[in-house]
Amino acid sequence: MVPAQYYLLLSAAMFCIGLFGILTRKNALLFLMSVELMLTAGNINFVAFSFQYGNLTGQVFSLFTIALAAAEVAVGIGIILVLYRNFRGVDVTQATTMRW
Repeated sequence: MVPAQYYLLLSAAMFCIGLFGILTRKNALLFLMSVELMLTAGNINFVAFSFQYGNLTGQVFSLFTIALAAAEVAVGIGIILVLYRNFRGVDVTQATTMRW
């Protein structure tokens, strides 16, 4: 049986990797992947605490978070497609020229 601390360390490492990806990358697809990594880290926390305390609340929240992540990807892909059409690339630093 694996202790809950291992899951929390894995979750913290995944969250830090996702945060690093958001802060250092300019590619919009890598932004989406980093956000998904951070959401997955949160899901691991929910499931680990749910297992630790013996109730299903964390697992239910995790299912809602997965649904939220799917909606976020759908909207994000739409934004990336518009960004690619307008600028012929997915560099997010060019999107500042889309302002009025």
